[in-house]
Amino acid sequence: MSKVRSLSLTSRIMVGMVLGVVVGFIFQAILAGEDDFLIPLGLFSLPIKAFFVDGIFHVGGQIFIASLKMLVVPLVFVSLVCGTCSLSDPKKLGRLGGKSILLYLATTAIAITVAITLALLVNPGEGINLPSDANYSAKEAPTLAQVIIGMFPTNPIDAMASGNMLQVIVFALLFGVAMALSGKAGKRVASVFEDLNTVILKLVTLLMNIAPYGVFFLMAKLFTTIDLKLITSLALYFGVVVFALLFHGFVNYSLLLKLFTGLNPITFLKKMKNACLFAFSTSSSSATMPITLETANKKLGAHNSVASFTVPLGATINMDGTAIMQGVATVFISQVFAVDLTISDYLMVILTATLASVGTAGVPGVGLIMLAMVLNQVGLPVEGIAIIIGVDRLLDMTRTAVNVTGDCMVTCVVAKSEGEFDEDVFNDPNAAKDLEDYHKSIN
Repeated sequence: MSKVRSLSLTSRIMVGMVLGVVVGFIFQAILAGEDDFLIPLGLFSLPIKAFFVDGIFHVGGQIFIASLKMLVVPLVFVSLVCGTCSLSDPKKLGRLGGKSILLYLATTAIAITVAITLALLVNPGEGINLPSDANYSAKEAPTLAQVIIGMFPTNPIDAMASGNMLQVIVFALLFGVAMALSGKAGKRVASVFEDLNTVILKLVTLLMNIAPYGVFFLMAKLFTTIDLKLITSLALYFGVVVFALLFHGFVNYSLLLKLFTGLNPITFLKKMKNACLFAFSTSSSSATMPITLETANKKLGAHNSVASFTVPLGATINMDGTAIMQGVATVFISQVFAVDLTISDYLMVILTATLASVGTAGVPGVGLIMLAMVLNQVGLPVEGIAIIIGVDRLLDMTRTAVNVTGDCMVTCVVAKSEGEFDEDVFNDPNAAKDLEDYHKSIN
C-alpha cells in the first residue's frame, strides 16, 4: 500500500484504469450475457450486476464525475473574471477571441480532412451488412442565429445553474471588463476574486485525490457492459477512427505547435498525460476542464489571463475528435448504403462539420447531432448512425482526450503570440511538482 501511495497521481490513475478494465472483463465473463449472477451467502444471495455494476461502480463513478463538474462553473467564471480584469488593454480580448476561434476552426477542418482521407484509403464500410432494424432519431440542431442569440444570457445565474458555458463565458468577460474600468471599486472586488480563485484551485487539488478511485469505477462499469462482439464486427471502422485520432493528436498538433511557437512537442505531450487520462476516463471536456486549466497554467506556462479564456472556449467549441468521427462515419455509412459521394460532397462535409463545431456548442449529444447534420447535408440516411452508435462510447473517450490536447495546444500558441507565456515553466520537467507532492501528502 505504501508503494502505491508513493506513486505520482498520473501513475495511480493508470493503476486505477488498468484494474478497472481487468475487473470489468472478469465481471463480463461471470455474467456471460445473463441479466445477473447470484452469489449464495447463507440466507440470501448477492446479485453481482445489481450490487457491483449498477450499484458500487455506477455510484462511485457518478460521484467522481459530479465532483469534477461541480467545479466547472465557479472555476471558469472566477478564473475568467480574474484574467479579464487584469488585462491592461481591453482590445486584447478581441485579439484573444479572434486567434482562438480561428485556430479552433482550423484544427477542426484539418482533423476532418485527415479522417476522410484515411477512410477513403481503407474503405471501412465495404462488406458490412446493414441491420434490418437500424433506426436512429436525430435531435434537431439549432440554427447559427439561435446559437449567436443564445450566447448572451438574460439571466446569468440561470446560465450558471444550467451549465450553459457560452453564456457563462460572455457574462464573465463583460463582468471582468467592467471591473477593470471601475477604478478603486473594481480593484477591491478584484482582490476578492483573486482570493476566491486561490481557494477554488485548492479545492481542485483536493478533489484530484479521489481520481484513481473514480477512474476505477468508471472503467469497471464500462468494460462490464460493453459489447465486444459489436467492436469485432466494426473493427475496421473502429480502427480507422482510433488511428485518425492518434495521428491528429500526436502528429498534427505537434507540427502546429512547432510551427507557431517553436516549442518542443515531446515536452508538450509529456505534460498532457494527466489531463488526457482524465479526459479519457470521463469522456467529458467540461468535466476535465479543472485539470486542463491546471495543466495549461501550472505545467505548460500559459498565463491565466489567456488560459482562463481559451480553455473554457475550447471545451465548448473545439470538436476535433468529434469531427474525425464524423469524417470516418460519413465515408463508412456511404459505403454501407452504396452511395457514391463526389469531391464537392466531401468538401461540403468538411465545411459543415467545421462550422457545426461552433453552431452546436452546448447541445446535449453534440457529436451525434453534428453527424446527423452532416449526413443530411450530403443526402445520406441518418439511420446509418444506428450502426456505429454501439461502439461510440469507447471512441468518445479517445476523442475527448484529443479535444483536451487541442485546447492546450491552442492555448500555448495564443499565449506565446500575446507574450503571456512562461517558457521556463514549459521547459521545466518539475513544473507543478509541488502539486504532485501535495497529492501524495494527502493520500
